[in-house]
Amino acid sequence: MNSTNPDGVGRRGFLKRAGLAGAVAAGVPVLASGQADAAGLDLGLDLGIDLDWLFGRRYQWVVGDHHTHSQYSYDAMYTIDRIASGAREHGAKWIVFTDHGHATHEKSSVEPTSRDVLAAQRKHPDLLLWQGMEWNVPGAEHATLFFQAGRDQATVLREFERGFDWRLTGSESSSPEHEALALKGLRWLAEQERKRRIHAPVVLINHPLRNGRVSPHELRNYRDTAPGIVIGMEGAPGAQADGFPKPQGNGGARGGYANNPGADSWPGFPAEAYRTFGGWDWTTAKVGGLWDSLLAEGKPWWITTNSDSHYNRGDQLVRPAVPDGWYEQTGKYPDPVDSGVPQLSVPYADFYPGEFSRTVVGVSRPGFEGVLEGLRAGRIWLSHGGLVQQLEVGVHGSGDCTTFGGRLRVRRGSTVTVVVSAVTAYRPNGSGSVPRLGRLDLISGAVTGPAADRDAMTAPGTRVVESFTPSRGYAGRRVTFKHTFRNVREPFYVRVRGTDGKRHVAGGIEPAMDVIGQANPYEDLWLYGNPTFVDVH
Repeated sequence: MNSTNPDGVGRRGFLKRAGLAGAVAAGVPVLASGQADAAGLDLGLDLGIDLDWLFGRRYQWVVGDHHTHSQYSYDAMYTIDRIASGAREHGAKWIVFTDHGHATHEKSSVEPTSRDVLAAQRKHPDLLLWQGMEWNVPGAEHATLFFQAGRDQATVLREFERGFDWRLTGSESSSPEHEALALKGLRWLAEQERKRRIHAPVVLINHPLRNGRVSPHELRNYRDTAPGIVIGMEGAPGAQADGFPKPQGNGGARGGYANNPGADSWPGFPAEAYRTFGGWDWTTAKVGGLWDSLLAEGKPWWITTNSDSHYNRGDQLVRPAVPDGWYEQTGKYPDPVDSGVPQLSVPYADFYPGEFSRTVVGVSRPGFEGVLEGLRAGRIWLSHGGLVQQLEVGVHGSGDCTTFGGRLRVRRGSTVTVVVSAVTAYRPNGSGSVPRLGRLDLISGAVTGPAADRDAMTAPGTRVVESFTPSRGYAGRRVTFKHTFRNVREPFYVRVRGTDGKRHVAGGIEPAMDVIGQANPYEDLWLYGNPTFVDVH
């Protein structure tokens, strides 16, 4: 694999153009050397360490989805069993069912959902299935919520929904009072966990900037009020199939990101924040943006991706016609029926779990506990459209190493080596073609501590410090590169992203804003890894 920069200039010129001289002055560590190794065979000898240890191969990496919908949502149609079966067909091993909070859902749907989830679990014992909900967060928009409560699962979910969902509490609009209610709900979850009434609650903010309803200070408040429970956000929304051009699709926007600021939107977001970039939320796609401003505080804040499965493009199933008010009366739509014709233009056009969006979690033990622990630890990498089969990151220094979501502690003046390895795709994805990895980027930023401005959404100095372009003709091969930070003086973090290289901002390497009506998701594929922190003492 060739160690090259994207525009063909010399490495020194690339660094100068990227503004890294200023980054050094600001305390951001700069990669002092780079090397690519296509086979990776000599890497362990070179570093003097075990590659399995470096890459965290003690973990099993499993695909899953924390945001799906069923016939128990007012805007969806699938049976619980069909979602589970579809997930299995596409390699997903864990699923969270997150039907919408709603007065009818609380009244009529929670217990039947529990029964269907248990039945699906018995039918698919190789899957891990949770019953959660999509929480209408007071003063904001949506979040995945799930936990384990055994036989009391439905009871506790209904109690939370009744007390803290904005559809049931009249707390939708943006106001300090409603923001306070959201935090009260998070403290309630923490208290139930302390009382051992529930186990391992997890909250993830869904499609954060689809409507601009959740401000930077709300994200920080959620995280700091319930650390270990509110663990992050969707870096990329579901409903990616909404972007297929007509007549092969809806001619809409990936993730439904076709909106403008509304009365309850936070006014500080620019217009571009309401669009996706290569299918990814602006908070994640913008280097040195909102996600990086959260990471610069040195606190965990992980990203995920998901299906948000309502109606899946290309599926032959359709929801039977029902009279108006059916859902409100029953809390459930009839089982879908086979139309015999692939449906290309459907509401909220999605994919099955694992079919396009893949959240891959590193687990150290089998079962529910392993996935929960891996999610909370941030051992997560994400991809769209099968861009790679496998992604590994190892960060090594002072005789120790860690991977995604980890925290490496090194002595001041140490050398820190980052090694990234990927197995390229060798199977066709849903478009019928084998995707090609066009580039991998290593991104680094300084850890500067808690933000003085709770609405901060920039991290000056965060940069793509190096890019790597694999050679062509490498389907199914492992490609590996390493970089070294020398004489490390201040804490920092690193993270990795990759792309098929088909669309960028003109003249640059950043993802381009998706064009509404012309956003075939298979024509602009990206992957992201969660960060690794380096603490210096």
